[in-house]
Amino acid sequence: MGNVGGVRVADSSVDLRGRTAIVTGAASGIGRAIAGMLASHGAAVGVCDLHEVGARTVAQEIEAAGGHAIPVRADVSRPDDVEAMVAATAREFGGLDILVNNAGLQFISPVHEFPVDKWNLLVGVMLTGTFLCTRYALPSMITRRWGRVINISSIHGLVASPFKSAYIAAKHGIIGLTRTVALEVGEYNITANAICPSYVRTPLVMGQIAEQSKAHGIPEAEVVQKIMLAPAAVKRLLEPDEIAAFALYLCSEHAAGMTGGVYPIDVGWTAR
Repeated sequence: MGNVGGVRVADSSVDLRGRTAIVTGAASGIGRAIAGMLASHGAAVGVCDLHEVGARTVAQEIEAAGGHAIPVRADVSRPDDVEAMVAATAREFGGLDILVNNAGLQFISPVHEFPVDKWNLLVGVMLTGTFLCTRYALPSMITRRWGRVINISSIHGLVASPFKSAYIAAKHGIIGLTRTVALEVGEYNITANAICPSYVRTPLVMGQIAEQSKAHGIPEAEVVQKIMLAPAAVKRLLEPDEIAAFALYLCSEHAAGMTGGVYPIDVGWTAR
């Protein structure tokens, strides 16, 4: 701790040594950044993803940098996969303290044409998956009487856009689930919070930009400035490390009083 002008200022370092985390959708993008961030501050990390090769690559990167990680392949929409994922991570590292529900995907279509199988897939991965991971992770946290559940929602958990009904329904649902979990487990010193980013420079978003560029016949830079970020005050994509830094803060003791919160990181998108 320091002292600036008579006001105590928290040390910016966060020490997660002795803590174990699971990050889903950790093979790329936001999940990869969060897994690396938590590991760089001492946490042992279960790098979980449906894509086994990607998860293994990220785990190897963490190990090469001096951290501790294992790759775990899991389809978070399947209860058996989630139960095995949590068990494998807890067995390897001796328990579980932090869960980051990040796995996600996108599909765009008008509601009246939206394929039912795609609806079930998106809701299954993002909403049911968040529920399942939380359900199986909480017992270890309750036993240890300490825990952090961090759910990556979206600005589309707060506002709507056309043609993204399943994504938006799932992301709105994540916020409701986050608040419910916060109320249920607070007595065990477990917090639950949701982060709501605007567009982040991830493979998913870069693919959307390329598709919009082709559809509208304009350069990708114009897609970002004139279409995707039209409502935003700051006309830029977020970087994955920006989301990871806030996730790290939510894992710290400085954030022990923050639970049930919904935190936009949205370049002013929802300020209107």
